[in-house]
Amino acid sequence: MQPSDSAVPSSAGKLRTVAWIRHWWGQQSPNRQDRFAMLAPLVAVVLFLAAIGSAFWYLRAEEIEREHEAVKRDVEYAQQRLRLRLLERQEQLMRLARDVSNRELNRNDFNARADNLINQYPELQTLSWIDEKRRVRASRAAPTVPAARLLTTGDTLHAGETDDTYGLTKDLQQPVYSQPLGSEDSALLQLHVPLNEQGRFAGVVAAEYSVDGLLRYGAPTEVLAKYAVSLIDAKGHLLAGAVLPPHSKASRLLPWTVKANEFEVPVSPIGNSLLLRAQGYRTSLGLIGSGQFWLVGVLSVMTAWMLIANWRHTRRRVRTQEALVAETNFRRAMENSILTGMRAMDMDGKVTYVNAAFCQMTGWTAQELVGQTPPFSYWPEEDHAALAARLRDELSGKTIQGGFQVKVKRKSGALFDARLYVSPLIDAHGHQTGWMTSMTDITEPNRIREQLSASYERFTIVLEALDASVSVAPLGSEELLFANKLYRLWFGAHTGGHLQLVAQAGVPTTQSQEQSLDDVDGLAGLPTESLTTAQAENAEIFVPELGKWLEVRSRYLNWVDGRLAQMVIATDITPRRQAEEQAAAQAERAQNASRLITMGEMASSVAHELNQPLTAINNYCNGMVSRIKDQQITEEALLAALEKTSKQAQRAGQIIQRIRSFVKRSEPNRTLSDIGSMVNEAVELAEIELRRRNVRLSYYVAARLPRLLVDPILIEQVLVNLMKNASESIDAADRPSPRRSVELRVVPRQVDGQNAVEFSVVDTGQGLAPEVLERLYEAFFSTKAEGMGIGLNLCRSIIESHSGRMEAENLYNGADITGCRFSFWLPVSQQPIEGAARSAEQTRIPG
Repeated sequence: MQPSDSAVPSSAGKLRTVAWIRHWWGQQSPNRQDRFAMLAPLVAVVLFLAAIGSAFWYLRAEEIEREHEAVKRDVEYAQQRLRLRLLERQEQLMRLARDVSNRELNRNDFNARADNLINQYPELQTLSWIDEKRRVRASRAAPTVPAARLLTTGDTLHAGETDDTYGLTKDLQQPVYSQPLGSEDSALLQLHVPLNEQGRFAGVVAAEYSVDGLLRYGAPTEVLAKYAVSLIDAKGHLLAGAVLPPHSKASRLLPWTVKANEFEVPVSPIGNSLLLRAQGYRTSLGLIGSGQFWLVGVLSVMTAWMLIANWRHTRRRVRTQEALVAETNFRRAMENSILTGMRAMDMDGKVTYVNAAFCQMTGWTAQELVGQTPPFSYWPEEDHAALAARLRDELSGKTIQGGFQVKVKRKSGALFDARLYVSPLIDAHGHQTGWMTSMTDITEPNRIREQLSASYERFTIVLEALDASVSVAPLGSEELLFANKLYRLWFGAHTGGHLQLVAQAGVPTTQSQEQSLDDVDGLAGLPTESLTTAQAENAEIFVPELGKWLEVRSRYLNWVDGRLAQMVIATDITPRRQAEEQAAAQAERAQNASRLITMGEMASSVAHELNQPLTAINNYCNGMVSRIKDQQITEEALLAALEKTSKQAQRAGQIIQRIRSFVKRSEPNRTLSDIGSMVNEAVELAEIELRRRNVRLSYYVAARLPRLLVDPILIEQVLVNLMKNASESIDAADRPSPRRSVELRVVPRQVDGQNAVEFSVVDTGQGLAPEVLERLYEAFFSTKAEGMGIGLNLCRSIIESHSGRMEAENLYNGADITGCRFSFWLPVSQQPIEGAARSAEQTRIPG
C-alpha cells in the first residue's frame, strides 16, 4: 500500500523536528545536559501528579454540583410552602378586614374570629383592629405573648411604633408586610390589611406572626430533617432556626470557598427582606477524605523527593568538581602571577618544577630547566664550586633560616643578585618528596641600600661639621643613639649632657617621658599631651660647666628602629647674650641720663620751688628772733611760728626726696603697682615745670582700675616726659592763658580681646608736622634746638618692654590743629590684685 501525498510532508516535518532537537541537544554543555536529564523525570512525576489531581478534582466538582442541585431543589420547595402558608393567612385576614369594613362584625364578633384564627394557626401571635385615628378598637393575642406586647382597647398607636407599616398601608391601600422585628427566639413579622369603607380608609387589621413558628409549622418536615434551616434578615441576622456561619463578600468572590451543600433564597414576593437559608448535613468525606487520593499523593511526593535528592546530590558533585577546577586554575594563576621565582627539586637535586617568575628571572624556559641536574645552567662558571657545596648542604638538610644571597646568571649572560630560601617539600601524606626553593631579585634593594649608606655617610659628615651640638636619645632609656663632634667635645660620649640640656631647658626628662608613653597617639606616634606643649619651644640656658649660654631646641622623631626618640640641638649664643646685656646696660644708663637731663632742664623750676619754703623759713626765724629780743612774743605765738617753720621745712624735704627718687639709678624692678600712686608722683614732679610755664594741669583716673605689673619709676619717667613736652609745646605755640592746659586721663581699654589700661596726655599746643610724625621715635632726632632726641625714643622703649604700645596723633578743629595727643597702653597682669585704684579728678592752677 502506497502512502498518501499528505503523509509525506508530515513525515518530513517530524524528521526535521527530530533533527533540530538532536542538533540543539548536541550544542548544550555536558553540565546542562546533566541538568536536563535530571529535570525530565521530575517534570514527568509532577505532570502525573497534576493529572491525578485534576481527575480527582473533576470528580469532586461533579459531586458538589449534584449536592448543590439537590439543596437548591429542596430549599425552593420549602420556600413555596412558606410562601403558600403566608398567602393563606393573608387571604383569611383580607376576608376578616372586608367583613369589618362592611360593618358585618362588631367588636365581640371580631374578638371571637380572632381567637379562632390564633388557636387554629400557631404562628399567628396577635390580631388587632386599628381605626383611622390609630386607636385600638379590639385586640386578641396568643397566651404565650408577653404582657409588654399586648395592645389594650382604646390605646392610640403613635407613628413609628409599628415600623410605620400603618402609614405605608394607608398610602398603598393594600396589604403590607413589615420588616422583621426583634431578635432570635422573639422575631416577629407584621401584616397590615387596610379597611376600606366606601372608598375611604378606615384603619387596618394588624396581625403579628412569629418567625420561629412560621419556620416550624410552615417548612416541610422532610426538609428540616435533611438540612439545617434558618430564617435571616437582609443583614444576615438570625431570626429563627439553626445557627449557620454568615457569608462574607470575599467568600462570594472566591468560588472554591462557596459551600456546595448550602443555598439561600428570599421568602418572596411578600414585601419584606426575610430570607430562607439551608445547609445540608455532611454525608461524605470529599476529595480530602479519599484514601485513594492520599495513596497517589504520597507515592508521587516520595518519587519527587527521591528525584530531587538525586538531583541535589548530582548538583553537589558538579559544584565540587567546579570548585576543584577553579582551585586548580587559581593556584596555577597565582603561581604564574607571583613575582617570586619558585623551583622544586627531588631528593637527588634534579629540577622537577619552575614557575613563570623563575623563568622570567633567568631567561630560560620551563622545558629547558626541568630535568637539569647540577651544575645548573643559571650558575655563574666562577661560582660552580661554591654553589655545588651549598647545594650539597641543602640536600643534607643544612638549610639557612634567613636565606642566603647568591649571584644568578641570565641566559643572556648578565648577572643579578638573588636571595634564595630553601624549605622541605612535604606531600599530603606528610612525606618529604624534595626541596622547594624561592628566589627573589634583590639587585634594586642592594642598590638602594648602598645609596642609603652613602647618604648616611654624607649626613654624618654634615652633622659633624655643624657648630651646634646635636644628640639623639630614646625615651625611657639612657642610651645615646647619636652625638655629633661638638656634643662629644662638650659632654663626652654619654647621655649626661643630653639629659642636662633637657632638664635645664624645661623639657620633661626621660623618666617623665617614660611615664607619658602610655598617652602616645597611635596615628602620629608621638605623645598626645606632654610632647606637644613646651617641648616645641626654644629655651636659653646657662651651663656653668662650660661657662656658655646655649639655645636649646628639641623635637621628637621616630628612630630607624621604630622607637620614639628625642633630638636636642644646642647652639652657643654666649656672644649674643653678652651683646644683649651690654645693650640693656646702655639702655639703663640712657634712661638714667634722660632723667638727669629732665631734671637739669627743670633745675630753674626746682630752684624756684625750693626758694619759696626756704624764704618762708628765713622770714619766720627772723621774725621770731626780733620779737624774742623785744620780749613781745607769747608762748602760743612762738609755737605757732615754729609749726609753720616745720611745715615749710617738710615741704622742702619732700621736694628734694621726690627729685632724688626720680633721678636715683636702680635696677628695673617690676612689681604690682597702684596706678593712682604712680600718677600722683608723676603729677607732683611735672607740676613744677607746668607752673613755671603758666600751664594748667587736670587729670582723671578711672575708678576700680587693677594694679599693673610694671616698674613704677620708669612709668613715672614716661608720664613726666610727656607732660613736660606738652607744656613746652604750649609755650612754643604762645597760646593765650585760657588755652594753656594739659589733660592726663587713665581709663580701661580692650586691645585684641585683652584687658589693658590706657594713659593719654592731651595738650593745646601747635601739634606735630607730618615729617615729624614719621621720625618722632627716631633716636637723636629732636625738634628743639637744645634737645638730645632720646626722650621719646626711651619712652617708647620703656612701654614696649612692658608689652605695651605708644601712639601720637594731632587733634583737629576742622582744618586747624588744636593740639596733640600722646597715649600708651599697658596690659593688665593676670596675677591676683589686692585692693583697688582710686578715682580722682582735680584741676590745679599754678600759683
